[in-house]
Amino acid sequence: MTDSETAPSFRLGYVPGVTPGKWVRIWQERLPDVPLDLVAVTSVEAPDAVRRAEVDAALLRVPSDRAGLSVIPLYTETTVVVIPKDHLVAAADEVTAEDLADEVVFHPLDETLEWDRRPGRPAVERPATTADAVELVAAGVGVVVVPQSLARLHHRRDLTYRTVTDAPQSRVGLSWPEGETTDMVDDFIGIVRGRTANSTRGRRAAAQPETKRTGTTTTGATKKSGSDKAGAAKKSGDARRGRASGASGASHGKAARNRTGGTKGGAQSGRRGKPRRRS
Repeated sequence: MTDSETAPSFRLGYVPGVTPGKWVRIWQERLPDVPLDLVAVTSVEAPDAVRRAEVDAALLRVPSDRAGLSVIPLYTETTVVVIPKDHLVAAADEVTAEDLADEVVFHPLDETLEWDRRPGRPAVERPATTADAVELVAAGVGVVVVPQSLARLHHRRDLTYRTVTDAPQSRVGLSWPEGETTDMVDDFIGIVRGRTANSTRGRRAAAQPETKRTGTTTTGATKKSGSDKAGAAKKSGDARRGRASGASGASHGKAARNRTGGTKGGAQSGRRGKPRRRS
């Protein structure tokens, strides 16, 4: 099979902690003939993967450098500190960066938060990944501050997390190469923005007139059906009224005959009761 005969597909990159499942299901329902290929990329690699068109679009944590990228922010994540369950910080519902001043705070090389001033005491060596940092937290060496989705992704029964109220936050967005808004990218933009399947945006806009014509025909048929029903109801009502009028007339006639018959009978009865003349 040549490349021209290969069915088109949509390559969607996504970073750790981001869950595209809901949007993928909607895509599969609306465009069952276009496969959607999920491509896992790290938070550090994601922007360049989009710029190099290694993916058609990506769900990523929005970088400060947006050169060559088109970006639609989707939501902002809560920032938390991951700690052992028996840690003193676990006694509070939420903390501030100042509360971590005496802690060894890991800042992994794939860190997604952009700090003006990092909290706590720096570790001797930065872990390569967030997963490595969480392992060190479990070992009781220090703590790590991450978006809440990453804390959930690397959940362990011996660890918990608390919100850090004044920490920088991470924003998740949909990104694609600048100036390359293809039909499939526009379709996916519609899905993440909540457009309906009958939206006038996108490649299926051409189907709208047919839908309207069908709706008009249906409406006309409905009106005609309603008129027929109204006519039938009117005829039925006239028939009922006619039968009622006939019945009423018959009743009046019968009553009249009864009255007439009664008078005649009464007269005859009178004649039979009249005394005869004596001779």
